[in-house]
Amino acid sequence: MKRLNHNARVLVTDGGRATVFRNAGQVGQPDLVPLKAYHQDNPPNREQATDKPSRVMESVGSSRSSAEQPDYHQMTEDRFVKGIAADMAKDLTAGEFTDIVVVAPPVAMGVWRKAVAPALARATLGEITKDLTKHTAPAIAEIVVKALEGS
Repeated sequence: MKRLNHNARVLVTDGGRATVFRNAGQVGQPDLVPLKAYHQDNPPNREQATDKPSRVMESVGSSRSSAEQPDYHQMTEDRFVKGIAADMAKDLTAGEFTDIVVVAPPVAMGVWRKAVAPALARATLGEITKDLTKHTAPAIAEIVVKALEGS
């Protein structure tokens, strides 16, 4: 059974905001203290992609079709999560923590898994695929402890 150790980190993120908590409590009695907070303004895709979709002329005939526009909103969220992964890897290398629990919605968790360094992947105690960015620290601690006890 995994446990949330003293000084372990809990990263709660989605594509637009993130909070890194440090467990100031003991094993079994977590006390999550906010350590770092990240935030980015990411307007909807309709406000970022103002151009009309590009058109493609078919090589045979007179047909035209539009090309799909990239999802700039999702690309910005992915870049945000990758930046947090790089920041956490830097903190791990500096010896600031040895264990981390990551809490993120499924899409952000997928980006996290692709972006995480091997050393950070080994330091990961658990991954919880939920969006808890608007929850309080005690509620997050309770959910994390239950998830770790169940794994």
